[in-house]
Amino acid sequence: MSTNRSRHAGGRLESTRATRRRIVAAATTLLQSDGYHAMSVSALAKAAGVSPQTVYNAIGGKADVLKLVHDILLAGDEEPIPMADRPEFRAMSGAPDQPAFIDAYARLCGLIYERVGPLLGSVLGHGTGSDAGLATFVDSTEAERRTDQAVMLATLETVHGLPDGFPRDVFLDEVWCLTAPEIYDRLVRRCGWSHEAYVRWLEDVLVAAFERASRR
Repeated sequence: MSTNRSRHAGGRLESTRATRRRIVAAATTLLQSDGYHAMSVSALAKAAGVSPQTVYNAIGGKADVLKLVHDILLAGDEEPIPMADRPEFRAMSGAPDQPAFIDAYARLCGLIYERVGPLLGSVLGHGTGSDAGLATFVDSTEAERRTDQAVMLATLETVHGLPDGFPRDVFLDEVWCLTAPEIYDRLVRRCGWSHEAYVRWLEDVLVAAFERASRR
């Protein structure tokens, strides 16, 4: 009896996960093609082959769906592991010196925007409007980005140290601006740069920003 109940519960859990994955896949397509404002829960439910209530039960409202899609694309999977604890971030610690560390961070940013760039470009292209959920999403993702950048700088200091008087806050301000998703969208989607060209540019400007900050 216990084994049968366990199998039944396991089957329900897998069915729930499969439904959630289907909703996420449909939402990714809709958000990247039409943007956030054009997507309704009803349209998403139809595209995923479920009821609107199932969307609410499995994930939540539109803003919740957007945040989940963003986080999955950002990480590359659904595992609840912070970016700072992922192999791509930790690999920077193996860089031989400070400029190489910053260079590795630029490549990590390029990898991230290769994953989420199409989503953010489409979603943010029309602004937040009066949608409180979208405004909250923008605020939370920007705060998370700033936090990850602070972790990056703290890791750099632990591994290689920082020059005396290094202007941490000013440098983080520059990194926060230079790595903004809007910059990736403008250069890659609007200006027609290749992803590789963007990464090379970002490597150059971040290393230059670090060297300039180190001389202050």
